[in-house]
Parts: sequence; structure tokens; C-alpha cells
Amino acid sequence: MTMLARPSTLPPLQQVAVLATDCTIASTVMQAKDFFYMASLNDGRQRGLGLKPSFSTLIVAADDQPATSFSQDVFPIQAFIDQVEPQLIILPAFWGEFDELLERYPAVLPWLRKSHARGAVIGAVANGAYWAAAAGLLDDREATTYWRYHDDFSQRFPRVVLQRDKHLTDAGQVLCAAGINSGRDLFVHLADRLCGPGVAQTVARDVFYEVQRSYTPGVIGFGGQKMHQDLAILQIQQWLESHFAEKFRFEDVASRHGMSIRNFMRRFQQATGDKPLQYLQRLRIEMAKNLLSTSRLSIKTISYDIGYDDASFFARLFRQHTDQSPNQYRRQYQRQPAD
Repeated sequence: MTMLARPSTLPPLQQVAVLATDCTIASTVMQAKDFFYMASLNDGRQRGLGLKPSFSTLIVAADDQPATSFSQDVFPIQAFIDQVEPQLIILPAFWGEFDELLERYPAVLPWLRKSHARGAVIGAVANGAYWAAAAGLLDDREATTYWRYHDDFSQRFPRVVLQRDKHLTDAGQVLCAAGINSGRDLFVHLADRLCGPGVAQTVARDVFYEVQRSYTPGVIGFGGQKMHQDLAILQIQQWLESHFAEKFRFEDVASRHGMSIRNFMRRFQQATGDKPLQYLQRLRIEMAKNLLSTSRLSIKTISYDIGYDDASFFARLFRQHTDQSPNQYRRQYQRQPAD
């Protein structure tokens, strides 16, 4: 999982809205409700509020009619979408025909567009991504969805950059998880982004205890930092993602793309929001996370494999990015060591 720093432009988290419609898979609604309620309690405790949650987590409906889950349970609706202004919206998975849901709930897409324009972050689980795509919020951006829907999703939304091999995608304000299991990873990522790493790690420890993933929690990708128009910088980003472990000088990278080092540094930060070295460090740390959670490789070997000869330096850098040592991260996230 990628743990990105909380964007400074985001307001403090006050409200999370979990959308419930007919045919929604109840477990994805309640999983989100429980997770973010736990996050609010942990955040409240860290803020000195005792057992009081620091933000509200509401199950919301698109109209005033009862919403019945796929398994025929009526959801406990706490508000309607025109009554809330959440900083985070969760779009759960559903069962059935999306066209029928679109016809049944015409208010959802305008609500998503309005919330997105206001700055809300949207997290979609499995085919919940259909809602965000239909609202046009994923045009020319990365997304993922459940594998059974790949072909249909691509045909419906040709402008969306569907990442079939990723379990998580981050397009800035809209993030997607491919399935219900990876939805838990998405929630941890969102908690880190909106509440901070301390809250995310505390809740993750409880949520992932004895969880056996059926997939490898891979790098979420930096899709949100590729939504710019500087093609030269985009090419360099792609090159870095393939060569991050190698020894190279940014001066040489800039020269190969016809730029002075000063011009390259300015353009890279302007396009991505990161200085080149920061971006490279994050790439390396993300790969280290993946290796720590899926292999028995030693810390020294992982350090070398991602491009650092000095394991002590790597450990210090890892702690700066995650607030954990490599061994602490491994103990928390490695549930089934690789053979």
C-alpha cells in the first residue's frame, strides 16, 4: 500500500459518507462504516477527545426510499445525499445492472460531480468505480475495478485508463480498489491520507489481524502525479519507475531529454508536486514495502535491491516515510510469508 502525505489543501476530516443503494453488497457498506468509525475513535483519542469520534461516518441514501442490499437487508440510512457535505465519499460494490441503478438514482452523478468540485475525495470499491466513471471523474485518469468487469468497464468508459493488473489506483481525488479485500487496503490508505499515519497504522493493526490476502498488496502507483501536460516529464517518470534501483545522475537524465538540470528540476516539481529525489525515494520505499510484506528477504538485501547500499540509511529513510522501522512494517503487514 502506498502511504502518501496528506495534501495540505484538504480540510480536516469532518464527515465520511458511505453511499447505499439498492443491490449494494452490504458487507462493503458496513466494512467502510466500521473502519472509518474506528479511525474516528483513534483520531479522537490522539486529539485528546477521549472516546469521542473526531468525525462522523454516515450511511447515506440517494432518495427518501428504503435502500435494500443485494442480500435483501434494509440499510440503516442516516442521511440523504443532499443533506451532507463530506470530505470523503465511499462508493461500495453492487450486484446487478449498472444501467438500472443509473435510472433508479439520477441524483447520484450530479452529487458526485458537485462533491468532487468542492474537493471531496472519493474511494470506490470494486465496481463502485462505475459511479465515478459515469460522473466523468475518471476521464484520462487511472482506475481499477473487479476483474469480471474489465471488458465492460473499458467499453463503457473508453477515456478511463483502466489498470487491469493493479489492485489499487490513486488518481488524486478518486481512488479505486479492485475488490472487497483490497478495499481494506484502500481504506487504510485513505485514513493515512486524511487522518495521518498514526491513525492508519493503529486501525490497520486491528483490521488486518490474521487476514490472509488472496493477492499481493502491490504499489498503488502515482497516477495522481501523472495528470499533467508535460510529456517530457511523464517520460522521465515512466523511466524512473523502471530504473529506480539503478545508479544514475539526474543531470544525465535531464540531458537525455534535452533539458538543463535547473530546468528539469523546476519542470519536474511543477508537474508532479515532488522534487525528483523525493519522487525517487517514494518509488523505492513503495517497492520496499512490497518486498517487506511478501518476502523473507533481509533488510540489507531489500535495501540493496531498491538502490541503497547503506542499510542503515535505508532504515532511517523508511522511518521518515512511514513512521515505522522496516521490521515493524514487516511484522504488521506480513501475514503469510512467501515460500
